[in-house]
Amino acid sequence: MFFYCSFADKKHFTDFFGSFYFSRVVINTFLISFWSLVFGFPAPILLALMFNEIRGRVYKRVTQTISYLPYFVSLVVICSLIKDFTAERGPIGQLAILLGGPPQSLISNAKNFYAIYVGSHIWQYLGFGSIIYLAAISMVDMELYDAALIDGAGRFRRIWSVTLPAIIPTIVIMLILTLGSIMNVGYEKIILLYTASIYETSDVISTFVYRKGLIEANPSYATAVGLFNSVINCVFLFVANWVCGHVSENSLW
Repeated sequence: MFFYCSFADKKHFTDFFGSFYFSRVVINTFLISFWSLVFGFPAPILLALMFNEIRGRVYKRVTQTISYLPYFVSLVVICSLIKDFTAERGPIGQLAILLGGPPQSLISNAKNFYAIYVGSHIWQYLGFGSIIYLAAISMVDMELYDAALIDGAGRFRRIWSVTLPAIIPTIVIMLILTLGSIMNVGYEKIILLYTASIYETSDVISTFVYRKGLIEANPSYATAVGLFNSVINCVFLFVANWVCGHVSENSLW
């Protein structure tokens, strides 16, 4: 039985690596994760720094609450809003036309999917992701700010010389954890946005696993593909931890 399972698993890996979908789902998954990392990872840090500089307590609480709201909205509602806003008659669709683009539903164009997915992902998780950085900033010794102020440091200089160095360990840990799940692109949102015209750029590993495991009722094949995805994430995790440990002396272990 063991040898049969090992042979079956090996066959699933071979079939996946040689399939038409292999390069497409791996490239799409990596590109979506890469652009989410490039634009999405710094965004909560910048927002937390901005919140920290707001002096009005009421205004600060209101803006923070507004930034948290998208995280608690149902994903179905989020995807419906994306479709409505990017439709030809939607606000973003009309703006694209004013900027010289052709009349079209932006979400129906495969070339636009990466930008729409990453932009909506940042909007949805921006405020909630800033909470951990705000918590790290709240632990900074206020005497450091007073000393910098006495030395004549302005607001931006205090952010650069005091706040950022103090939260570097938190940033590094969050970066390692993010890289450790870089190939995890959730299938729920993509399936809700799916149309036949964008399969080329929207099909990722998780949607492929969903399709093989549930729709085509082939759980062993889907498990093999999911295992491949997990191995890639583990490699990124160990490499990121090793690099960060040598560069910044901050790491998970």
